[in-house]
Amino acid sequence: MLPWKRALRPVAALLLTTAVVVVPATTAQAAEAATTSHSGWNDYSCKPSAAHPRPVVLVHGTFANSVDNWLALAPYLVNRGYCVFSLDYGQLPGVPFFHALGPIDKSAGQLSTYIDTVLAATGAAKADLVGHSQGGMMPRYYLKFLGGADKVNALVGIAPNNHGTTLAGLTNLLPYFPGAEDLLTTATPALAQQVVGSEFMTKLNAGGDTVPGVRYTVIATKYDEVVTPWRTQFLNGPDVKNVLIQDKCAADLSEHALLGLTDRIAFHEVTNALDPARATPTTCASVVG
Repeated sequence: MLPWKRALRPVAALLLTTAVVVVPATTAQAAEAATTSHSGWNDYSCKPSAAHPRPVVLVHGTFANSVDNWLALAPYLVNRGYCVFSLDYGQLPGVPFFHALGPIDKSAGQLSTYIDTVLAATGAAKADLVGHSQGGMMPRYYLKFLGGADKVNALVGIAPNNHGTTLAGLTNLLPYFPGAEDLLTTATPALAQQVVGSEFMTKLNAGGDTVPGVRYTVIATKYDEVVTPWRTQFLNGPDVKNVLIQDKCAADLSEHALLGLTDRIAFHEVTNALDPARATPTTCASVVG
């Protein structure tokens, strides 16, 4: 067994009942994404329109990548006239496909570089960010500590881990397994940093959740089994809109993964957040919108 696989085995056991299961992008999917980039997302010749003047940068979640997390949402936005881009970040040496595992502050630096590239290509002054899970939280580090607030108009977080997770109480068991916390920090820094009470979370939220000049939207589901308790996803501060998807459609049973991967009711709320001047009511009927 490869060393990185041995290191990740205890982590996988810890997360077994709550982890997001994401199928890695296959060669066919990657080829499809490359083909789509000419007329779909990651098309660097795309110029934002007057109706949608800012590019949208999609930020994937933990264990995901720039393709698999966005096979539904990216085309959804492209078909509505947005210039859409997605990046890979947080790669660990020797770990293919599964990203967003490296130190979150370093991942925020990668996001900063990527946004500069997108803004240069599109000619836009600012971008809008849409992220799932860690991807809805990590950009807050960029906004708060890396000067991102000057380059971002809005951040939309889908099931973001904004204040740390208890993993439905599993993190309370870590002290009973000697060395588990150290192994988690060494093998997969981003997982350790997302645990409630971590040094990273304390720094991220010290002095307030938001920074001036950026609009924040959080879209959560009460069935989230990964970021728990689900209410901790919500932000406090000016220019914040917190949305519980079941308040829009009580019949929506999406949990953590599906909310970002396939939930068109959540997608409709994303477009409302990106273009509030043209927002329309989000209901159960939005699934066919």
